[in-house]
Amino acid sequence: MAILSIPRTRIEPQDVLLAGARLVLIGLPLMVFLPLHMIWQAVKLPSPWAMLYLRIVSRILGARVKVHGTRLRHDVFFVANHLSWHDIPILGGVTGTAFVAQDGVRKWPVIGWLAAQNKTIFVNRAGKHQVSDQINVIRDAIAENWSVTLFPEGTTSDGLGLLPFKPSLFETLAPPPKPIMIQPVLLDFGVEGRDIAWLGEETGGQSAWRAFTRRGSYEVGVHFLEPYDPSKLADRKQVCAHARNSIATALSKTLGYTVV
Repeated sequence: MAILSIPRTRIEPQDVLLAGARLVLIGLPLMVFLPLHMIWQAVKLPSPWAMLYLRIVSRILGARVKVHGTRLRHDVFFVANHLSWHDIPILGGVTGTAFVAQDGVRKWPVIGWLAAQNKTIFVNRAGKHQVSDQINVIRDAIAENWSVTLFPEGTTSDGLGLLPFKPSLFETLAPPPKPIMIQPVLLDFGVEGRDIAWLGEETGGQSAWRAFTRRGSYEVGVHFLEPYDPSKLADRKQVCAHARNSIATALSKTLGYTVV
């Protein structure tokens, strides 16, 4: 599978050592936290273990997370920009959120199964006939009081701008199945964004290899922006546009130029 392909560029011994060390450091706490997480789920208690584990993973991969603003803790649907693999442990480690992901992720060895344990919502963005089913799945998640995160660009960008947001999945919030707020979130990697981003023809395996062999640490700002009530807006396009405008405005401030 492409997701497991190894980069064909020369692999340095120090890269192998660094990647191996990080795999060990990520794997050891998983052996502790995963059984605890599954026990908490079995007895239907809110599990803190996935959030704690993802926080550890983000730090092992070099992230120094700086939180800005106040995040909502209940009845919230987060909407964020998307750059790379790093986004999941960074945002999950701060919020404990479940994520909306393309259904192909479900088939990835190990990763797909682990994602399912964290209540990942798998959707087929290419299957337009399945949109109503996807809406129902997300509605059910919201009704069960999970916090859910959507990356509405549908792919990754370089952090120096925003791609168009796809409004189709905002249908779940127009109107929402219960009183809920949307909170836009800006992930700001600064000058490191282009180096960290998963772009172009790079495979998932190559991107993961870069993440595991990247030396040093980097600072990422997680900006929780002003939440808004989707029930106050006319339709999914307005709900979507409001989220994008909020993130674009915040990104413009951090970059020093206007993001459109």
